[in-house]
Amino acid sequence: MTEARESAGPHARRAPGTPCWVSLMAHGLAATEEFYGELFGWEFRPGPQQLGPYVRALLDGHEVAGMGQLPPDRRLPIAWTPYFASDDVDRTADTVRLCGGTVAVGPLDAAEAGRMAIAADPSGAVFGIWQGSAHFGTTVPGAPGTPGTPAWNELVTFETESVAKFYTTVFGYEAEPVLSAGFDYVTLHLAGRPVAGLHGVGHALPRDRGPHWQTYFEVADTDLTLRQVTELGGRVVRQAHDSPHGRVATVADPEGAEFSVIREPH
Repeated sequence: MTEARESAGPHARRAPGTPCWVSLMAHGLAATEEFYGELFGWEFRPGPQQLGPYVRALLDGHEVAGMGQLPPDRRLPIAWTPYFASDDVDRTADTVRLCGGTVAVGPLDAAEAGRMAIAADPSGAVFGIWQGSAHFGTTVPGAPGTPGTPAWNELVTFETESVAKFYTTVFGYEAEPVLSAGFDYVTLHLAGRPVAGLHGVGHALPRDRGPHWQTYFEVADTDLTLRQVTELGGRVVRQAHDSPHGRVATVADPEGAEFSVIREPH
């Protein structure tokens, strides 16, 4: 999974299709900041306010994620959303529509930072599109694998074949089935580098969520992180277990936003 990240500077333009940002829309922004600040050591500063109150999370001065506040009347699912880089967000949004997806927000300007849209693939999984101008996305403090930084993005969906065609057409990925996995899994590559995964789970997909993108965050100790999550008011969705990529678990924050944590072997 470590291949998915780049130690790019804040002013470095990302290749189209590169996962460049993750953002969470929550109802209680202050309480959400407190939870993730304690869990990951993040600090916060204001970001673009086009869609309401919004902050950027910083780790050692590096921007690693974003958080916004939903209007009280918006009963949208509370979920982490990955953003993929684009050189022309309007053209990418048009391609999303032509390929059977939908565009729910934008394209619109996010102050001087860039231009964005929020879309969904044909199965309904939500993702963002980001065209940076002053802000190009997550910057990793130190080497990849730093605790508190995004490590991987994975689409949990019904099946991968049709949805892989959507993402390869929209973002130019190369899709490679992982035959050794023993289940329906496809890795998306850019220039030979794995950047995201598609996991088909069929009827095991949670009925209350539907297809969705799952963000993984690097941690120093997976089991310790689970204890911290529960102490801070969150819950464990899937207990820690060892995988070929490291020790991984899935948790939810106090508002119910699910994410995974992983301690990768170094």
